[in-house]
Amino acid sequence: MAAFLALVRRDLALALRAGGGAGLGVVFFLAVVVVTPFAIGPDLALLARVGPAILWIGALLASLIGLDRLFAADAEDGSLDLLFMQELPLELAAAAKGLAHWLATGLPLVVAAPLLALLLNIEPRATGALVLTLLAGTPAITFLGLIGAAFASAFRRGGLLVAVLVMPLAIPVLIFGVAATTAAITGPVPFGTPFRILLGLALGALVLGPVAAAAALRVARG
Repeated sequence: MAAFLALVRRDLALALRAGGGAGLGVVFFLAVVVVTPFAIGPDLALLARVGPAILWIGALLASLIGLDRLFAADAEDGSLDLLFMQELPLELAAAAKGLAHWLATGLPLVVAAPLLALLLNIEPRATGALVLTLLAGTPAITFLGLIGAAFASAFRRGGLLVAVLVMPLAIPVLIFGVAATTAAITGPVPFGTPFRILLGLALGALVLGPVAAAAALRVARG
């Protein structure tokens, strides 16, 4: 546990330092949400209907920022070799790096979502549902992204590879995240039905993501 927490603190410090890129996700998220109303127009009813989808698409894309460097930076400076040699299993090391990335990139998106929801005319009663879905869904995107990041570590420029690998895996998370938020606003499906599926996807990603990432790292290294 001590090694796990130490790795989380180390990656979190690297992400939060100047130039670490932790703030880029929030800036990108803000840019998507601010620009979209200008493209759609002044129809507040339309904004309220498509608002959850806009926020979720922005959160999905923002969560991918920095994933391509998650293992590639360690491969370049030799830290990845230390991960293979330490007593902490590689699966737990991948989970620690995923947790640090979510704390630096995904959690700020969840915190910023209620303020950005106001720009899209989303009702206050639905804001809580939006935050809950993002709180459950953004870790799933991050831990699924570990798989693409592990494969990308074998290539010098693997940013596009991460997006190509992660996008299809994250589509179910996007679908049920938007469905749950929309259900809280308009119904007729109860909020709990898609939200429970979203939680199941998140739990599956939390378990399978680090395992698949560790396997990809071993293949890339071998």
